Amino acid sequence: MSKKLIKSGVIVSVMTLVSRVLGLIRDVVIANVMGAGAMADVFLFANKIPNFFRRLFAEGAFAQAFVPVLSEYRVKDEQEGDQHDGKKTQEQTRLLIAQASGTLGVIITGVTLFGMLASPLFVMLFGFGWFVDWFNDAPGGEKFTLASNLLSITFPYLWFISFAALSGAVLNTMGRFAVAAFTPVLLNVAIIGMAIYGAPYTESPAHALAWGVFLGGLIQFLFQIPFLYRAGMLVKPKWAWHSEGVTKIRKLIIPALFGVSVTQINLLLDTLIASFLITGSISWLYYADRLLEFPLGLFGIGIATVVLPSLARLHSKNNPAEFSATLDWGIRVISLFGWPALAGLMVLAQPIIMVLFMRGEFTQDTVIQVSMALFAYLSGLLSFMFIKILAPGYYARQDTKTPVKIGIKAMVANMVFNLMLAPFLGYVGLALATSLSATLNAWLLYRGLKAAGVYQLSAKTMLFIGKLVLSAGVMALVVYQLSADFDVWLTMSFFTQVKQLSLCIISGVASYLVMIVLLGIRLNDFTIAKGEK
Repeated sequence: MSKKLIKSGVIVSVMTLVSRVLGLIRDVVIANVMGAGAMADVFLFANKIPNFFRRLFAEGAFAQAFVPVLSEYRVKDEQEGDQHDGKKTQEQTRLLIAQASGTLGVIITGVTLFGMLASPLFVMLFGFGWFVDWFNDAPGGEKFTLASNLLSITFPYLWFISFAALSGAVLNTMGRFAVAAFTPVLLNVAIIGMAIYGAPYTESPAHALAWGVFLGGLIQFLFQIPFLYRAGMLVKPKWAWHSEGVTKIRKLIIPALFGVSVTQINLLLDTLIASFLITGSISWLYYADRLLEFPLGLFGIGIATVVLPSLARLHSKNNPAEFSATLDWGIRVISLFGWPALAGLMVLAQPIIMVLFMRGEFTQDTVIQVSMALFAYLSGLLSFMFIKILAPGYYARQDTKTPVKIGIKAMVANMVFNLMLAPFLGYVGLALATSLSATLNAWLLYRGLKAAGVYQLSAKTMLFIGKLVLSAGVMALVVYQLSADFDVWLTMSFFTQVKQLSLCIISGVASYLVMIVLLGIRLNDFTIAKGEK
């Protein structure tokens, strides 16, 4: 099992790496074209709203409810095949996919049309500061008008990506992880292409990027269809609100709609508050979040993607020992990559931001502002990663109510932290509040699993994490000694910066690997051992 998970995890991580690298290139292009000014704030806002709903209807709550039920139906099909001379059948699985896609299709079409027509309402809700300026005919009111226009272009992305995510969930459940992991690459290619080649033919660079989001969603949707066909899972959607499978998904998804989107709701609250702060706040938070998302997406989401179907299958087969051991394995793998990512970004935040973004409209002052937000986000990096592993421990058991209760507590805490910190720290306070609420969320998720007797950190994993923390600390010292002061980095040419940054990263990785080997960490630490204490 562990070898299969590792292989799947590597496939997802490699594909995700390609996507994240292109995502960084996309952000470099955005930074070069728009910097961190008013137009950047507006485009990033218009991109954030459909992405919020994406996590509700696609990769978030729907996937968390759909995958366990789909896994259960696949097990039923396998059992039925065993009873008929081993002949494979996919009848129940195909029926569930048809019913789920048809029902989701009707709902998501309604939401998408409403979002396009009511885009000013969404801007008023989540960019209220801009609405106030527009209503009072004050400077900055043009942001409200532009945001409404861009949101009507980006909102259809929700429709396309919802079906792409459904297709990806089906393929992941069948153990075909590469396709879904590669699909986001197409979005980045579309945005980069429109930014470079489409800007001269649109009203503004922001409009070109918005159309890039639209095209990226369409391409991702079309890309997955041939793979579903080859897997024998391309079915005709049908409305089936009251069917057994859809009813089960509905019961799981309703509470999960809130529980899984707590982080996104927190980010939208941050955006709402940031609309009252100085121009650039939304962009500074965005660029910092993108750098945070690189290790989080590459390792956290990558491992979580392969863990959820495995946990759901183990639950369906009533195998609690291996279920717990799989969660423990996930924590170890996440920690292996999470701690050095945290140490490296803490030490090299400003040089990385400088090399990636400091050109065009992205200035030296912007580098400092973004790095301050990144430091605040990094305090919660491991918590964000642990949530990705611990939450499936509930969803795989078809328990969506407990994460909702935990999510409510975390969201309330985030609001309190925002109100406490934003008046004194501005946008940095918003980032710090998000990290603090994520840490609370992760702790409560773990405590709930432990109290239910589902999972407890093994002694092996706790010792393993201790060794990683020590190794990451040594790595941070090595990188700090090799890195130059901020003012010195500014005097370097771009190629010298790249050379120096590469030296720091390579030396850091090498020192980390040497330390974990010296501390006795070996490949067998990544096997799934049942019943460890």
